Amino acid sequence: MKNSIVTLMVLGLLCSCVDEKKPVEVTSNSIEREFPRLDPNRYNVAFLIMDGVYNTEFTAPFDIFQHTQYRKNIKAMNTFTVANTLNPIRSFEGVRILPDFDYTRDSIPKIDILVVPSAEHHLDTDLQDTTMLNFVKKVDKDALFVTSHCDGAFVLAKTGILDEVVSTTFPSDIEKYKTMFPHLEVEDNVLFVHDGKYITSAGGAKSFEAALYLCEYLYGKEIAESLAGGLVIDWKLDEVPKLILP
Repeated sequence: MKNSIVTLMVLGLLCSCVDEKKPVEVTSNSIEREFPRLDPNRYNVAFLIMDGVYNTEFTAPFDIFQHTQYRKNIKAMNTFTVANTLNPIRSFEGVRILPDFDYTRDSIPKIDILVVPSAEHHLDTDLQDTTMLNFVKKVDKDALFVTSHCDGAFVLAKTGILDEVVSTTFPSDIEKYKTMFPHLEVEDNVLFVHDGKYITSAGGAKSFEAALYLCEYLYGKEIAESLAGGLVIDWKLDEVPKLILP
């Protein structure tokens, strides 16, 4: 009986020390950093994430590209995240993600493919982030492919790298896109556009299609169908509304 009373008293003291109204701040100093494994014989695929990133535009291409590591006889993909911090990034839907690299201070591995998922403020304040925009422009110089999903196209357009190509974005934001960047050639009514090394997609669940397309472009139809089958996706490139330019 004495032991039970003592236990209850200790628990009471512990609970009294916790301010339920004040969340515990988690900083990069309190988290043991773990770098992703990067195989030198693979494409390096970086996902640019920031607060308010939308889950699907991030996880859909990540799922497709990461699964290339389980296919034989191809140059698979290393997948990792980059952000302007090492602190947890909170997605629009509330998922917390630990970035692999902080592009403001880390030495970043060479990026072969840059993926820009959509985020909550890609139509406003994110477009004023010159550090982020300059990072995108720097990566673009040597990247093999630069891709966006949904409103991620606004970020690419703001940097100027889409000035000479055709692009698209989230269907209901097409008019905003045209108004903000009237000099761009914009394609309506497609799920993705591939022009040069740039692939821009409508986003949402259709981010899977744009990612599968890039895999079919790099690895062929059989591999793309295998990746789609592993995620229970009915992949038929011929039936996808798209614009593919030389």
